[in-house]
Amino acid sequence: MQMITAVIRPHKYEQVREALVSLGVQGMTVTQVSGFGRQRGQTEVYRGAEYKTNELPKIRLEIAVPSERLHAVIEAIQAAAQTGKVGDGKIFIHALDQVIRIRTSETNEAALD
Repeated sequence: MQMITAVIRPHKYEQVREALVSLGVQGMTVTQVSGFGRQRGQTEVYRGAEYKTNELPKIRLEIAVPSERLHAVIEAIQAAAQTGKVGDGKIFIHALDQVIRIRTSETNEAALD
């Protein structure tokens, strides 16, 4: 089992969500976050005044998947979130040792369904 953490542009969230739902992903955690990478923020203009924002708004998705579905989910996220510009985001993959569904006490893959 693997945990995928993806940080994407906010306006790409719906496209990524639709791509994951079409693959049969049954659950994910979505968090609004802010941060920076190579962009180091951006300069914006508000009422004629220019100012610099150090952190940019992003969406963080956390998705637990069985190992055999990992590559399909990653490819779906990449295809839906990619604009080809700096700031498209990152995908992190972590191994999951164990998953437990609290309600039923099901474990591992059974807890993911």
